[in-house]
Amino acid sequence: MSERHLKCFIWVSFMLNYFLVFGSSLCCPTQLLHQKTDGKFEQKTDRFWEFDESSNSWVEVELPLDLFSCVNGNCTKVGSVQGREFAVAEKENLKGKESEENWNMNLPIRKRISLTKMSETSIWVTGVSGSIYERFWNGVQWVIAPHDLPVSAGRAISVFIVNQTILALSESGNLYQMQLSESSQPIWLEFAPPSYTTKKEEEQNSPTQITSGVVSHDGERIYFCTKNGSLLELTEVEPPRWENHGRPPGGNVAAIADAATIRPEVILTISSTGDLYEYDKSSRPSWKKHIWTEGSRKDASLMASRGCSIYGVGGAHSISLFLLTKGGDLVERRLHQRKWKWIVHGSPVDHQLTSITPVLEDEWNERFFSLFLTTAIGSVFQYRCLKYPGIDQEKDNQETWVSHEHPLHARAARNIAGLQIQAGRILFALDDGRLAELHLQGLGGDNTGPAHQVNTRKKSTLKYMWSTLDAPESEGWNAEYCMEQRGPTNCMMGIKDKPFDVGLTRSMTRRKGGQAVQTYMSLDSSSGINTMEEYVYPKNWINNNFRLRVMHGGKSFFLITEEGLIFEYVFNENVWLWLRHEHTTAMSGALGNYNGSLFLVDTQGSLFIRERHANGLIWINCTSMRKGKNIIGGRPWDGAVGRLQKLTTEDSLFFISKNGRLLQFTVALRKFKWKDCKNPTNAKLASIVDQEVFRENIVFVIGRNGRLYQYNKVTELWHEHYQSQHLILSRLPGTVMRRSPSSLTGSIFMVSEDGGLVEYQWSSLEGWNWVEHGTPSKSVVLAGPPGPCLEGSQLFFIGSDGEVYLRYLDQSTWKWNSFGFPYVDNVVAENERQVAEKDEGNVNYYSNKDCDSKVSINLKCLND
Repeated sequence: MSERHLKCFIWVSFMLNYFLVFGSSLCCPTQLLHQKTDGKFEQKTDRFWEFDESSNSWVEVELPLDLFSCVNGNCTKVGSVQGREFAVAEKENLKGKESEENWNMNLPIRKRISLTKMSETSIWVTGVSGSIYERFWNGVQWVIAPHDLPVSAGRAISVFIVNQTILALSESGNLYQMQLSESSQPIWLEFAPPSYTTKKEEEQNSPTQITSGVVSHDGERIYFCTKNGSLLELTEVEPPRWENHGRPPGGNVAAIADAATIRPEVILTISSTGDLYEYDKSSRPSWKKHIWTEGSRKDASLMASRGCSIYGVGGAHSISLFLLTKGGDLVERRLHQRKWKWIVHGSPVDHQLTSITPVLEDEWNERFFSLFLTTAIGSVFQYRCLKYPGIDQEKDNQETWVSHEHPLHARAARNIAGLQIQAGRILFALDDGRLAELHLQGLGGDNTGPAHQVNTRKKSTLKYMWSTLDAPESEGWNAEYCMEQRGPTNCMMGIKDKPFDVGLTRSMTRRKGGQAVQTYMSLDSSSGINTMEEYVYPKNWINNNFRLRVMHGGKSFFLITEEGLIFEYVFNENVWLWLRHEHTTAMSGALGNYNGSLFLVDTQGSLFIRERHANGLIWINCTSMRKGKNIIGGRPWDGAVGRLQKLTTEDSLFFISKNGRLLQFTVALRKFKWKDCKNPTNAKLASIVDQEVFRENIVFVIGRNGRLYQYNKVTELWHEHYQSQHLILSRLPGTVMRRSPSSLTGSIFMVSEDGGLVEYQWSSLEGWNWVEHGTPSKSVVLAGPPGPCLEGSQLFFIGSDGEVYLRYLDQSTWKWNSFGFPYVDNVVAENERQVAEKDEGNVNYYSNKDCDSKVSINLKCLND
C-alpha cells in the first residue's frame, strides 16, 4: 500500500471493542483526531488487523508498526504498535522508574535509634520502638537480650556506658541506671541529676531534663545537653558528681560535636542556630565561638549532631574535626600549628549527608583515612581523606566519594551514625528497624563473631559488602531473645548442639525459591490508588466471614444474622440466654472485641461500638468521628485462643477501608483516633490475615491482587513477602498457629484462590517457607476461611460439599479428617422437644412480641 495515495486505514483490536481510525479528511474528520490533544495511544494487545482493499478483507499485520495520521496529503507519525516482548519490557521499565523515584525520597528521622559499644562482643541498641536490647556474642552465635526500661519510664532513646556503669536516657529526658537487685536480676533505677533550673522553671517545679549525651574520649565522663540548652557533665557515678557548665553567651548547647578528643577537658558544641562553640573551663573566658572567616557561605550553619575527630589529616601534628552543615555538606575544622582553619569537602552529587560514623584509621589502606556517612535517602558513602598532605588525589587515581549504597530492600536510618565494632566492620541501623553490617568480604556477617585480622596480603583486593541482621519482635521482626537454658542460644555462654532437623515432615510439596531471594521486599505506602483491575467482593462478604464474635470466653458470644439482626448468647446463672441488641440500621458483621467493647459494621460500612455504660448499653458511631471512614473488613481474631489480651497504652484495631487502605483506630485509654496507614504501592488491600497475634507490631494483609503484605506499626513501613507468581491467595482472612508464646516459630494459614490450604511458616533455622497442604479430596475444595487454631495443631474448615473438615498434626505428619455435617432434622426435633418442656413449666416465658421463639430455646430481647 503506497504512502502516496490518500487512504483510510482502520486498525481493529479484537480485545478493545472499539476502532482506532486514521485517514484523510474525507473519511476521518479532523475533529476526531483532535478530540483529546493530550491523549496518548495505550496498547493493550499485540494483535492488530489492516483492511486490504484489493482483497476486500482483513489482514493481520506484523509488529512492530508505526501509525500515521494523514490529512490533506500530510502524514505524521502519531504512535506505534509494538510486539508483546517490547510492551512487557516497557511496563517493567516504567515500574522501575516509579520505584527509583520512591527510593530517592528523603527518609523520616528516627529519634529513638542509637548504637552503643560496650565491647567487641556486646552492642547495645535502642530501637525505633524505644526498647533496649543487647546484641551479644556468647561464643557460639550472636544472641539478643532485652533490657527495656520500666513502663513508667517510657521509651528509651540512648544508652551510655562509662566505667562499667550503664545508663539509659528516656524520651522524657530522665536518666536511669542499671543495677543488680537482691536476686541478682538487672533492674533500672532513676538516676536524676541535681536541679539546674531557671527561676521560671523552679516555679513550675521542673526537674533537669536531658536531651542527648556523649561519653568522653577517655571513657571516664559523660557530657549532656539539657532541654534548656546547658552543658552538663557527669564526672563520677559512685557517688554521683555533677557539674553544670552553663551555656555560651548568646547561644545554647543543642549538640556535642566533640568530647575532649582534640584536647583534654575541651568540649566543642553546636548551637541550635548552627554555630560552633568551644568550652574550656581552664581558660578565660570559658566559652569561645568559632567564626567562618574564609569567605561568606550561605549554608555555613552546622547541623546539631556529633562530629568525628581524626589526627594527622593536615600534617603530623594536626587534628581535624569533621562536621556536617544543615545543607548536608561535609566540612572540616582543622587545628594545625595552633591555628584553626575551615575546609569545605562538599558532598556526593545530588546527595544530602545527615550523619558521620566515627571510625578508626583505615588499616587496609596506608594512604587514606576513611569516613562513612549516611545520606537523607538512606545510602552510605565512604569519604577518603589523604593521610599525607601535598599528595594530589587526582594523580593518585583514587575516588574521593565511594558509594556503598544500602542493603537490598532496606535503607540506612537517616541522621543515625553507624558504629565501628571492629576494623573493617561497621554496624548501621536501618530505617525499617533492623540492623545491617557493612564489612569486608570474609570478615563479618550475622554468623561471624569478633574476628581476627584479615591477611594483609589480600587487603588490596578486599571489598565491602552488606549483611542484614534481624531485630527482635519489639521492632516487628523475627529475632528471638536468648534463653537461660543450656544450648547455643544461652544468654551468657553458648554451647554447640549436634545438628538435628527441627522441621516437620510433611506429605505435601514445598514451594522452592523462597530462600534464594529476599523474603521481604520493601515498598512505599501509596497515597493514591492505582488503577489496577478491581476486585469485586462476593455478596454478603462481611457477614459470611464476620458473623460470629466471642465477647467473653465461655460466657458470651455474638451472632449477626443475614438480615442484620444482632443476638448475644450469654451464660447467666447456669443458663444460656439469647439477648437481642437493637440498632437503627442492619449490621453486616462483628469486626473486633476490645476490653469489653464490641466493634460492629453496618450495611453502609459505618463502624459502631457496642458497650456497657453505667447500668445500660450504648452505641458509639466511630465512622462519624474525625477522619472516620467506611470499612469493609477487620481483623479475624482478637488474640490467640485461650490467651488473655494484654492491654497497653498503644492498643489499636485495624480495618480495611472500602477503597483498599489500611486504617488504624486507636482504642487505648478510650482516646479514640483514626489514622490512615494507606496501602502498599500499586496494591489495594482486600482483607486482614492477622493483627499482632503471629508477630507483635505487625499486621499481615492480603492485597486484592492475591499477594501477601505486612505493615509495621512501629516504623509505619510496608513490605511485600516473596511469593511465587503461580500462588494467588484468596481474599479471605487467615489463622495463626503458634505452639508456644515464648517462641516466634509458627505459621499463618490461608486459602489459595483455587480453594487449597496454604501455610506460610516461620522458623529461626529456615526462615520463611511456603507450604501447600492441598484440599481434603480431589472433589472438595475449601469454601471459607480457616477456623481458629486449637491446641496448637488443629484447624477446622468448611468444604465445598458442606462438610466440616479437620486438618491436624499427628506425630509430625499433617492429616485430613471429615466430621460430616449436622443432621438438621434431628436438631430441629430435639429443639422442639426442649421447647415443649419449657412451655409446660413457664407458658409466658416469651414475653417480648418482637422476639422470635424459633431462634433458640431460651430467648430474651434487650432493647435500648
